[in-house]
Amino acid sequence: MSAGTPKSLASSGQKPIQDICHPLGAEEVAPAGLRTPSPDVGNATSSIGEKDLSLPNGTPVETSSPASSSSLLNRLQLDDDLDGETRDLFVTVDDPKKHVSTMETYITYRVATKTTRVEFDLPEYSVRRRYQDFDWLRTKLEDSQPTHLIPPLPQKFVMKGVVDRFSEEFVATRRKALDKFLKRVADHPVLSFNEHLNTFLSAKDLNKRQGLALLTKMGESVKYVTGGYKLRARPMEFTAMAEYLDMFSQKLGTMDRIAQRIIKEQSEYLVELREYGPVYSTWAAVEAELHEPLEGVAGCVANCSSALDELTEDMSEDFLPVLREYALYVEAMKAVLKKRDNVQAEYEAKLEAAAFRKEERATSVQQVPTDVERCQDRVECFNADLKADWDRWQSNKRQDFRHLLTGVADHNIQYYEKCLAAWESVIPLLHDKQPQEAETD
Repeated sequence: MSAGTPKSLASSGQKPIQDICHPLGAEEVAPAGLRTPSPDVGNATSSIGEKDLSLPNGTPVETSSPASSSSLLNRLQLDDDLDGETRDLFVTVDDPKKHVSTMETYITYRVATKTTRVEFDLPEYSVRRRYQDFDWLRTKLEDSQPTHLIPPLPQKFVMKGVVDRFSEEFVATRRKALDKFLKRVADHPVLSFNEHLNTFLSAKDLNKRQGLALLTKMGESVKYVTGGYKLRARPMEFTAMAEYLDMFSQKLGTMDRIAQRIIKEQSEYLVELREYGPVYSTWAAVEAELHEPLEGVAGCVANCSSALDELTEDMSEDFLPVLREYALYVEAMKAVLKKRDNVQAEYEAKLEAAAFRKEERATSVQQVPTDVERCQDRVECFNADLKADWDRWQSNKRQDFRHLLTGVADHNIQYYEKCLAAWESVIPLLHDKQPQEAETD
């Protein structure tokens, strides 16, 4: 199926729930028109800047291509760019610091905010937050905005002995993920006005986690009371969403596994290269006639090793995190779809119960229709919010993967250009030896 946003799909033949008339009403309820807000693309990823193509020894690299992919990216016009939107809320997560106490060791991050919104008392704020504070915010957003897709957080737990969660690399990767999470929330037309986000950005201390786990568990028990009910007429567009998410999740998992194998093979190759280069240096020390070209080859291998190290690092720090973020996004979207289905199931159950009690219309006419209509309003609200967030998510996804794949191409082009320049630099050294050998003969 197409990877685009499912819109105006053909009917499956089942009657939409909006067209089911209330059994206790005198007239059929007209379908409520759902206006899907146009996606408001936020968090536009900055383009990749021009990189220095000089070799580690300072030798400049002459690119053989007419234009590097970096310059092409700078000229690339994305059809998903912001459409004249004026932002009034800017957030940044930076400056990670390690805190050590007798009870625990943890990392905090500075959250800087600049805004012109009247909901904030000051135009600028700077507070420190740890991971569990971000988790608190996301939980609050899920509870207070159940009809919206909440951006995912990076996973909290890591395998001990495999990843050092206090290493500079891990902290830097997590900081980027937290920054992206908060920017996505701040760019959302509804989530950005949530009172819990205001508290998160402005309050010096967050003492609001008490009793959160109990409330969450209670909410889950109420939220899925209709989980055993089979939907009678699930709209085809939401079925298409679920099918797309399954397909997309499978593709992401395959790409992640292959990328990890590539990184592993590149790392092993890098080890071999670092052992290979010094062999020429030791040989050059005892081979006076070939000293210069042998040293040239040794330097060339060293330059190729450095270029491969950069390529592997880019793949680990830039490529894999995006795949894993969107894998978490898929799970978040599936959770919202499940909640939407539960709301529809509740509506259908109430509608059937009202029909069953149709003969008691005289005694229940004032209560049941209002209850049913309220459920229908919830379904329509859920549908509209979910479709708007789906459009926004698809726009962000297209933009993110365009930048990601263009960056991958850019990194590979630079890698091969550096390797090509390194090997070409050895050729003159080999040619210079030929005239000398001819004269000796």
